[in-house]
Amino acid sequence: MRPTGPLGTNRRASVVFAAATAAALLAVGTAGCGPADPASGTPSGASSGASAPASASAGVLTIRDPWVKAADKGMTAAFGTLVNDSDADVTLTGATTEVSVLELHEMTMKDGAMVMRQKQGGVVIRAKGTHVLEPGGDHLMLMDLRRPVRAGDEVTVTLTFADGRTQQFTAVAKPFTGAQESYAPGHGAPEPTMSGQPAPSGQPTTGPTP
Repeated sequence: MRPTGPLGTNRRASVVFAAATAAALLAVGTAGCGPADPASGTPSGASSGASAPASASAGVLTIRDPWVKAADKGMTAAFGTLVNDSDADVTLTGATTEVSVLELHEMTMKDGAMVMRQKQGGVVIRAKGTHVLEPGGDHLMLMDLRRPVRAGDEVTVTLTFADGRTQQFTAVAKPFTGAQESYAPGHGAPEPTMSGQPAPSGQPTTGPTP
């Protein structure tokens, strides 16, 4: 028979206490995790909401080399290259800025002349593709400027997409010294060039002055 002195008794008591403590901790841990919620597939007590989609600030598109034509009054336009790195097409349906009312415009031939008009249906940027906003092509039209936009000014533009997402970008104003492209009422009426010969508005021969 083993001795049952004080030392043996204390040792057995310590073992029993440790076992009881471990069992209690296991019970608490099991209750905390709980069974999976069959409706959500997540443990009970945990958030069942899916991860939030990428915010607009994360970038629906990449906008390369954005710029706006400097102008004192009337109309002007913003340009740049829209890059869609996603696996789905993206449709740009509108844009806003504090500087003026803004519309999506295009240049097209009508009765043998190049004219400017509002682009119907928005601008589609194909998956893994690009779409250039440029003088003589699609552009963001700033209508009836509320203040002058001078070279070096920064204009913040908010884009709106067909799925409701939005995205902001900043365009720097630059002087335009091409064919004296006209963004004024008339939407494409010929305007004298530097040489004095008329040229279709919206058909510049050079890019913005750096």
